[in-house]
Amino acid sequence: MADQGEDGNTGLQSVSDPVEGESSDLPAIVPEVGGDSSGGGHRSKWLVPVIVAVVVVIAAVAGLVGWRVLESRRHDAALDSCSRAVKVLQGKTGPARIAVYREASGVRENQVKEAQAVRALASSVKAAGGLRPQTVQCKASMSTDALNAVVGKARQESGAYAAVGRDARAVLASRDAKVLDDAKAALNAKKDEAARLLDDSDGKVADNATRDGLQKAIDRAGQVKGAEAKTYRDAVNDLQVAIDQVNASVQAKSRADQLAAQQAASSNNSGRSGYTPSYRPSYGRGGSGGGYAPAHESAAPQSGGSGINWDQWVHDHQTPSQCRAGEACPIG
Repeated sequence: MADQGEDGNTGLQSVSDPVEGESSDLPAIVPEVGGDSSGGGHRSKWLVPVIVAVVVVIAAVAGLVGWRVLESRRHDAALDSCSRAVKVLQGKTGPARIAVYREASGVRENQVKEAQAVRALASSVKAAGGLRPQTVQCKASMSTDALNAVVGKARQESGAYAAVGRDARAVLASRDAKVLDDAKAALNAKKDEAARLLDDSDGKVADNATRDGLQKAIDRAGQVKGAEAKTYRDAVNDLQVAIDQVNASVQAKSRADQLAAQQAASSNNSGRSGYTPSYRPSYGRGGSGGGYAPAHESAAPQSGGSGINWDQWVHDHQTPSQCRAGEACPIG
């Protein structure tokens, strides 16, 4: 029995002890086919497509939102650029600027120092399409492309009107320069005229104070300077007033001298004795009639006298072309 026990123990020990070379780990439990694992596999088939679809939708929404945000920013930038471009254009084509451009366009070549300036302005005005205020506008309701189109147009017209403004300023500057030169030339000519009159009028004026005034005006004109044409024109007017006063004084003296000469001549003529004829009766032989005898000559003989030879007296006082000896001589 002891041997069996020993054998039995030995048999039990041989059974419990692992065989050399074998693993001591327990074998894995394999689920039976048709258990709960079959439900999990079914869910995995439709879950993946759903997840993919959700991801796609989220990506599409995110992309749309991003595009809208980007487009909004582009629109805002275009609107801002449009507003600035239009503001610049309006600054170059406002009513005050257009008035200056039109003033310059009305200047002719003979009114400027440089005729080329007038021709250049005419060319730039034509390139700008004429002189008119611009009406381009920017509205928030406009699309981004429309706003960008307005920006391009405004910038183009701004460039054209920049050329117009530059050429208009050149024309007006050339005109003002010629006006100044003409005013200076007019003053120089008037000073020469005044100087000649001052010399010629010496001793010929009724009031010499007018010549003193002319000299002072000449001195003032010689001190005129500056870049304002009005200053030179005022000096010309000042000289003209002084010249007119001297001329009036010269004329006054001339009239006074003429009147004095006439009065002197009249006084001399009134002192002379004149020839005064008188009519006296004359008596001829064989009749009577009115006879003419000069007062300063010997008087005709009175009637009733004796020893008077009437034929001789008539012969001495008759007109040879009208009277003949022995004939009646007409009187008068």
